[in-house]
Amino acid sequence: MPEPFKNLLNKSVIEGMAEYFAPHCSSFDKTAFVADATNNLEALELKQRTDRIVETMVKHLPDDFEQAAAVVLASLNSSDDADHPNGISGWPVIALTYYVGLQGKSKKHFKSSMTLLKAMTKLMSSEFGIRFFILEQPKETLALLKQWATDDDHNVRRLVSEGTRPRLPWGMRLQRFVDDPTPVIELLELLKDDESEYVRRSVANNLNDIAKDHPERVAGIAERWMQGENHKGVSKHRERLVRHACRTLIKDGHQKTLAVFGYRPPLIREANVELTTPTVVFGENLEVSLSLESSSKQKQALIIDYVIHHQKANGKTSPKVFKWKVAHLLPNTPLELTKKHAIKKITTRKYYPGEHRVEVMINGQSFGEASFELVMP
Repeated sequence: MPEPFKNLLNKSVIEGMAEYFAPHCSSFDKTAFVADATNNLEALELKQRTDRIVETMVKHLPDDFEQAAAVVLASLNSSDDADHPNGISGWPVIALTYYVGLQGKSKKHFKSSMTLLKAMTKLMSSEFGIRFFILEQPKETLALLKQWATDDDHNVRRLVSEGTRPRLPWGMRLQRFVDDPTPVIELLELLKDDESEYVRRSVANNLNDIAKDHPERVAGIAERWMQGENHKGVSKHRERLVRHACRTLIKDGHQKTLAVFGYRPPLIREANVELTTPTVVFGENLEVSLSLESSSKQKQALIIDYVIHHQKANGKTSPKVFKWKVAHLLPNTPLELTKKHAIKKITTRKYYPGEHRVEVMINGQSFGEASFELVMP
């Protein structure tokens, strides 16, 4: 069984942090720091452990943030040998970024805070800490992020895109960018052809966030970034980025986005959806078959998904889209597909007995459905 994620912040890690702080602060009490930070630690989840470390840093580091910032900066790992660090690195850095965000977000500490966050993001990521400053001092922070978009270090450049994600998982929501993502898009334009896949992946994730609130705008960006007949002149890196950025829109069947990648409303003469398992016992597989015949004289590019409309406790259904296949439908050549889908216990869904429906979606359009009965043991 894998180690619980929360154990990334354990007593040994906290003791290591104390060892790195102590040489740079004469008043720092290692024993008291560790005792406070690890009190009832086993009962705390990961975010709670992060918060506990931040609270303990506030208590035991100097009250003057500039003095505390100097201690933290001197305590960071500067070794190129990952197996033999000479300072704090890895997941504890996340706690340090929260500390900087909470304690250093006033204007008088902006320079020191940014120095720390830039150094920290090279060791882990400052994507959570930078958000405090985007909220408190947006003009100054965005101007600095624009400079960092051309930094030599790809970790710093990634911070520009990852830190500005409107809906960053586990991070504070940046509602101003949910409402108007223009400042973020301006930064992403600078990074869309970054040499680092790590950065480009972050750009794609940021655009995917934006697409949840501004689908038409992201579809327009995708169209512009993929300009050219059959995408000629567009690098494979750019195309991969845009596809990943549009994954939610594609899954939702957004027609303008699908058209960007050549997936147009399909011309289909006949579509048959059948279930070889009209009754499924929980823990077994649902089996679906699909048969398509084209009414076009041209080869057609298809994205085929299936939607399971799950039964809920209140008798209503909840749809969930699953990927099936990317295929080409040829003239006068039927396409036959089969799919097995496990109906089993998972942590993200509670199953209820009764009638469920399977609906097949092709390039965002419905092309038939069938029902099955789920039996719970």
